[in-house]
Amino acid sequence: MTRSLLFVTGTRADFGKLEPLAAAARDAGFAVSFFVTGMHMLERYGLTKNEVHRMAGVGAHEFLNQRPGDPQDVILAKTVTGFSDFVTEHRPDLVIVHGDRVEALATALVAATNYIRSAHIEGGEVSGTIDEVFRHCNTKLASFHFVSSAAAAARVRALGEPEDTIHVIGSPELDFHAGPSGVTLDQVRSRYAIPFADYGICIFHPVTSEAASMGRQAEALFGALERSGRAFVVIAPNNDPGSEAIFAALSGLPGDRFRILPSMRFAHFSELMKNAAVMVGNSSAGVREAPFLGLPSLDIGTRQTNRSDARSIRTAEAEDAAAIAAFLDEEWGQRYPRDTAFGAGRAAERFVAVLSDPAFWERDLQKKFRDYDRTRG
Repeated sequence: MTRSLLFVTGTRADFGKLEPLAAAARDAGFAVSFFVTGMHMLERYGLTKNEVHRMAGVGAHEFLNQRPGDPQDVILAKTVTGFSDFVTEHRPDLVIVHGDRVEALATALVAATNYIRSAHIEGGEVSGTIDEVFRHCNTKLASFHFVSSAAAAARVRALGEPEDTIHVIGSPELDFHAGPSGVTLDQVRSRYAIPFADYGICIFHPVTSEAASMGRQAEALFGALERSGRAFVVIAPNNDPGSEAIFAALSGLPGDRFRILPSMRFAHFSELMKNAAVMVGNSSAGVREAPFLGLPSLDIGTRQTNRSDARSIRTAEAEDAAAIAAFLDEEWGQRYPRDTAFGAGRAAERFVAVLSDPAFWERDLQKKFRDYDRTRG
């Protein structure tokens, strides 16, 4: 019997994490498909659904779950309705969701209410925003947990999840970064019209709980980067509330030193990171992939609070121009030893090993809260 796996992807970022798992599962003989929704479907963000369609040997099912400006609760409702219709017709054996996005919450909820097995990738992580609430909700909805670290596994246990449902595999995107990207830096610069060889990378996303101040934060951050006189490749923010204010700040940057891109193919982004001088912003790439690659990064604001304590990471508020300038002066072009707190690049191998065990598919779908050492209170 061939088991069917349905991966849910709503952004360029989560597809980069899910792709290694999906490829390994496909190669192991599972029937793999993607439910493609969210930012993937929006032209403003580069129509990254095309990245999913380029993946050989997997299916792709598109669903437009939002229009620009839709609030998160509306996106949640639309996704619940659309995914419910989909799984009624195509009932997968396992739904795989990632992280803390509203699309993951919606699809995990549908899977739970329809008694379909679901697996949550990278649960048990902490951050400083409402995304952490979504992530922990997904943990409680999911049947199985594939986490990035022992610390994340401990948090999933603290939420009452049984030990035998928790598997530490590392962060899947590190599988890709661990090897050659398959493209050269010259090819990356040519494809994306990047005119400079010495550059930093900046990714600054909105923080939903701070939407009212995102414009001020973005103007302060990009103003500090502009005053540095250095060149930056800037990846556009995601579509959370507050993104319009960030786009407004980006529109005033000089084109000779700032190359602003809606998105990048994952292989090209990996090569770009491997050759960058620094990384600045509040993307998870700055606290996870950057330390793995030894790339110094400056984490701005609250979005990734307490996510990592790697030596290569500094922190600053967006308005702290002095701290930003000091980071750029002191860390530009430096390199650190590889940090493996989030894995060593073998997540896909471990993922498939778990799914290949018949016991995985025999587990009762009725969830039960697991109390650990109740005597300690």
